[in-house]
Amino acid sequence: MTQDQFNTVSRKGTHLSYQERCHIQILKKEAYSHRAIAKLLGRSPQTIHNEVKRGTITQLKRQKQNGKTYDYSYTLYDADAGQANYERQRLHCGRRPKWADSNAFIDWADEKMLQDKWSPDVVVGFAREHQLFDAAIVPCTTTLYHWIDSGVMKTRNLDLLEKLSRNTKKRTTKARRNKRVLGPSIEDRPKAIETREHFGHWEIDTVIGSQAACDPVLLTLVERKTRYEVILKLKNKTAQAVDEAMDSLRQRAGDAFNQLFKTITSDNGSEFAGLHTALQETLDVYFTHPYASWERGTSENQHKIIRRFLPKGQPLQALCEVKCLRIQNWMNDYPRKLLGYQTPYDCFVREFHKERQVQQTKKPVSA
Repeated sequence: MTQDQFNTVSRKGTHLSYQERCHIQILKKEAYSHRAIAKLLGRSPQTIHNEVKRGTITQLKRQKQNGKTYDYSYTLYDADAGQANYERQRLHCGRRPKWADSNAFIDWADEKMLQDKWSPDVVVGFAREHQLFDAAIVPCTTTLYHWIDSGVMKTRNLDLLEKLSRNTKKRTTKARRNKRVLGPSIEDRPKAIETREHFGHWEIDTVIGSQAACDPVLLTLVERKTRYEVILKLKNKTAQAVDEAMDSLRQRAGDAFNQLFKTITSDNGSEFAGLHTALQETLDVYFTHPYASWERGTSENQHKIIRRFLPKGQPLQALCEVKCLRIQNWMNDYPRKLLGYQTPYDCFVREFHKERQVQQTKKPVSA
């Protein structure tokens, strides 16, 4: 006896389930019409007709009679065949993925991330800011990260150094008292400098390679507003080497030194012991609290970029001036999100020209 009552309520707009396909197979064997099956299942007769059409298979039957073999075929509806056809068709459903129409952008983005070491956010922001591609094929930053994770692009997570090394732990912000007083404290620094609205305020620090005392170090200076970076190689990590480098920098800048450098913020490292004395007649030098790297956050972030090229522990003895300059130029030509995807170099040149114009207007007019 065929069961013709079901306690399940079918909802309009839903796809047939495998259980419903099994019911259709049983009812078809009982010679139920499509309309009768539709009424029992609570479905549209057209839905049942389409399902039977898609799930119908041809089978071969062989029969022997009077010493002869006869082969003939017949058709029937099979629930497994219907389910397999349904799952196969579902693979082609849905909207066409955006990356399928973004080959030009993907190739360009892979080149920038693999060769030029750009971050995904810079790639997206620079492409939009300079309108390099049709806006319809440029994804958002989150989508680009998703493409990388799903293997759509040549770039892999291993190629994104910042993503693998980012530390999300909260840091303490409690300031400690300086045991070594090298000059004015950062507490005495004008509050206007913290806003980064004014040009000419720098942070200074050193980058070491190996722990050997005889190994050279890098002296880094970064302008707080434009993020423009200056990298100088020192023969050792001493106050004398730092003072000589700053004196050389002052000579190279010439009369523009006072326009370029207004203040410098340093930590309390012994290599900066003579910095305040050497520059006190030219500019103001301020010193941060001990173990408070966040007070020179710009410099610390710049060092992360330098470490892409010079990993920790790598001796700097063989590092030449040309490579230092190459790293410096790469950093200054790297578009930044906080600069509206402009480069530090462009921003630095623009701010310097503004500063020169201001200084020229202050000069007294000769009679």
